[in-house]
Amino acid sequence: MAIDIISWIAVGVVVGTSTAMLINRDWRLSLGALAVQYVAAFWLVTRHLPFVMGSAKLITGWMVVATLGMTRLGLPSAEDEKEDAFLPRGQWFRVVLIFVVVLVVVGATPRIESAIPGLGWQVIAGSLLLIGAGVVHLGITSDTLNVILGLLTMLTGFEILYAAIESSILVAGLLAVTNLGLGIAGSYLLIAGTTPIEMEDEV
Repeated sequence: MAIDIISWIAVGVVVGTSTAMLINRDWRLSLGALAVQYVAAFWLVTRHLPFVMGSAKLITGWMVVATLGMTRLGLPSAEDEKEDAFLPRGQWFRVVLIFVVVLVVVGATPRIESAIPGLGWQVIAGSLLLIGAGVVHLGITSDTLNVILGLLTMLTGFEILYAAIESSILVAGLLAVTNLGLGIAGSYLLIAGTTPIEMEDEV
């Protein structure tokens, strides 16, 4: 029972971190929420995978967070982050979107559990919440860092659900490489998006 309680706490952490990443503009808070989110995902993954494989996913996630954080730290700060960093304009609309995702997950979790028994309500709810939050994130932002965060969130939700169905070491490794690839691609796009293009004068 203690494990189930901790799993429900992890699901609550997923909701909190997903909401925090969605409604604030401070990249530090977003990356911090992503790091905590990987801890919750680690616990849900270890419900069906060995501790070592779950730890590999956690370490990979933190490496991605460190890569994005170090890259963003070296870039100039945007003007719109100086004020109203938390709860920017349209925050209530974003909160409503997360609430809609939660309602959909509440309705879909029992159906999936009855169709595929043995996954666990907490695992299904956590994975669907992450997938839904990632889709919402991708749908309302065009910022490079936020897009990468949305993709990482959605991929984490898929990893949790897939780990409950198939415990393949090879696929787990490929998903870890995919996470690292997204982190490296995001770092490159962040740098490329802030580097001015110098054009030589035509003679």
